[in-house]
Amino acid sequence: MIQSKGFASFEPTSDLKPYSFERREVGDNDVLITIKYCGICHSDIHTVRDEWGQAHHPLVPGHEIIGVVKKVGPKVTRFKEGDTVGVGCMVDSCGNCTNCKEHEEQFCHKQPTFTYNSMDEHKQITQGGYSNNIVVKEKFVLNIPKNLPLDKSAPLLCAGITTYSPLRHYKIGNGHKVGVIGLGGLGHMAVKFAHSFGAKVVVFTTSAHKKDDAIKLGADEVVVSKNPDEMAKQTGTLDFILDTVSAPHEVEKYIALLKTNGALCMVGASPDPHQVSSFSLIFGRKSLSGSLIGGIKETQEMLDYCGKHNITCDVEMIPVQKINEAYTRVLKSDVKYRFVIDMASLA
Repeated sequence: MIQSKGFASFEPTSDLKPYSFERREVGDNDVLITIKYCGICHSDIHTVRDEWGQAHHPLVPGHEIIGVVKKVGPKVTRFKEGDTVGVGCMVDSCGNCTNCKEHEEQFCHKQPTFTYNSMDEHKQITQGGYSNNIVVKEKFVLNIPKNLPLDKSAPLLCAGITTYSPLRHYKIGNGHKVGVIGLGGLGHMAVKFAHSFGAKVVVFTTSAHKKDDAIKLGADEVVVSKNPDEMAKQTGTLDFILDTVSAPHEVEKYIALLKTNGALCMVGASPDPHQVSSFSLIFGRKSLSGSLIGGIKETQEMLDYCGKHNITCDVEMIPVQKINEAYTRVLKSDVKYRFVIDMASLA
């Protein structure tokens, strides 16, 4: 077994603390990665605090991983020692169901094996990227464009693909007016991608002080959602809305802003249900949908697009010893816009 160390949650109400554990040996198709950077996703907090249920402690979170290949199995063909690579939210899937064959492993009929808090084929609970190393099947390892700064690229493995995928699915581009609800880790990437695709972007935020930042990120308009007059001006004007908020909020008031045949897609995962009237959808043939990350093929497409257009995340670097402080600040929306752990601090 491979000796590993990281930071783990030992119960839902406790701080994360140092943790030593073991990973499997490198198999024929495996890649051993020395982790350099790992982003902090809001879903890490939901999971360690068992807000979605079925949390397995001790739990090492982290699924926005950038590192360097240390060793490869004898059947690995795409990577070699020294390559810079990434690992996102999944590390395996069945590979045989319809969705897997269509490169949408995130919707695997047997459920994908997630990077942490998931049972793998070896009957072990997976542990994530707040650690010094990880062993992953070659198919689920991603190439990182050489021109991208590694620390700012880590959150692309979740925040990036989570926003890129639905914008591509709904074919957002020139001539579209797109709303983005929330300007956090997901929202700031949604603004960057929608702007890059040629859409007119409207950011909806409860924080008036975020207006200047939203414009700098690529927004054409900023609406303070607490202001009913500003909201009313947007009624019936939006082709598409991407909802990135992971806390309870009034979804129905945003549906009213859609044009006929418009769609609102949710990527923020609130632990509490939303209340939506069918009438808000019926009048205007509007759609309410959701999206979960993206498949491995699409994630690589997103990374390549970011490399071509120099798109990265806005990050704040921290040592791993400040992880609990970072969690508190995430919950207060006190970060621009994603924390990234420098895993060298683990040493």
